[in-house]
Amino acid sequence: MTISTTTVSSVPINVTINGEARELVVAPSRTLLDVLRNEAGLTGTKKGCDVGDCGACTVLLDDVPVNSCLVLAVEADGRSVTTIEGIAPDPDRLHPLQENFMALGASQCGFCTPGIIVMAKALLDKNPNPTEEEIRFGLAGNICRCTGYTKIVEAIQVTARQMAAAGPDGA
Repeated sequence: MTISTTTVSSVPINVTINGEARELVVAPSRTLLDVLRNEAGLTGTKKGCDVGDCGACTVLLDDVPVNSCLVLAVEADGRSVTTIEGIAPDPDRLHPLQENFMALGASQCGFCTPGIIVMAKALLDKNPNPTEEEIRFGLAGNICRCTGYTKIVEAIQVTARQMAAAGPDGA
């Protein structure tokens, strides 16, 4: 009996990252997190626990928040990924969440901040007027060891109010 031990060393994937079509060649076992950081050069997405518990690696995959440490890069083939670098509406203007996190002191060490902002964006896209409870529930998969979450929740609430006042084109 002969057993084949042929393995695939790398495969091409086509993925849209932050609005830009990219072709990357990746090993089938590589995570989306590692490919974003190393092959795509987008280091805003952080590698925290590497087991899906902390949320530091949160990105949007087809507008749905995922822990990129738990997604194989090959699963992103033909799909759209948005990282913290792609949250800003244009290169010269930050997203209101980013502005309010800075203005209200919602980050201290900043390590968890990219994942929390990406998750908060997904929350506000789905629910533009969340209650404090809904915000806290929405961020349950994102661990911050520095802030205690009070300023984070406040920044999200302020952003929700500002975006509502600005109307549908206000982001």
